[in-house]
Amino acid sequence: MSIPYTPQTPAGTPTCYRHPDRPTYVHCTRCGRPVCPECMRSAAVGHQCVDCVAAAGQSVRPARTGAGGIRRSGLPLVTYALIAVNIVMFVLQMTSKDLQRELVLWAPGVAGGEYFRLVTSAFMHYGAMHLLFNMWALYVIGPPLEAWLGRLRFGALYGLSALGGSVLVYLLAPIGAATAGASGAVFGLFGATFVVAKRLNLDVRWVVVLIGINLVLTFTVPSISWQGHVGGLITGSLIAAVYTYAPRERRNLVQGGVSAAVLVVFAALIYWRTAELIGQYGALITG
Repeated sequence: MSIPYTPQTPAGTPTCYRHPDRPTYVHCTRCGRPVCPECMRSAAVGHQCVDCVAAAGQSVRPARTGAGGIRRSGLPLVTYALIAVNIVMFVLQMTSKDLQRELVLWAPGVAGGEYFRLVTSAFMHYGAMHLLFNMWALYVIGPPLEAWLGRLRFGALYGLSALGGSVLVYLLAPIGAATAGASGAVFGLFGATFVVAKRLNLDVRWVVVLIGINLVLTFTVPSISWQGHVGGLITGSLIAAVYTYAPRERRNLVQGGVSAAVLVVFAALIYWRTAELIGQYGALITG
């Protein structure tokens, strides 16, 4: 009488988490559990198990509808609006020489009460190539971030990153330097992209390379404001971390509270730097 042979899985061989009798060496890229071919689903990077795919589907926000039940498009409206504003400001800048002088970040002007320069300077550019580089980066990096964070949070991230770059310029750049450009905000988006990609368990190597190349250029090419780039990068990374890792039950409170706290810190630093410059240069600034 013959006894049927049943193959045994060698000890230590991983098996599918849903089918313990099936050995496999493939793991879900999100949760790390071993999955057999029947339980794996192709993803943007590697494979995911059916449970992770289902969980991701449940977390996707339903399409919003406006009046009359019309489905809203997923267009990155904030990104496009920011690009449009920068282009319009550049056109105005080209038609009025005084506009550039009045809106760029210039420490004596800020210390003299023109605090708007900390914001307006992020929408001014020194030449077409300067504008094109920043707008191309915004066009590529902005839409995915806006889709994941939402329009309000993305807009807040961009604004805080731009202001963070301006504040560090105000604190550390030579007093006579005139600084302009959206680079601080763009670097903030670079940092945020790294944080969000890490949160989604995506491959972040390309982001690291992108940030590394831009930092090398920042510190090697003359006339580039490293303060603006570094300030934006740090601010964007911090804000994105708060937005993506805030606990679900208190998400809005934490995100709004930290955003407000960052603004308070910026205001305190601006106040301190202004008092320092007035103490050093006195009438040259206030007069």
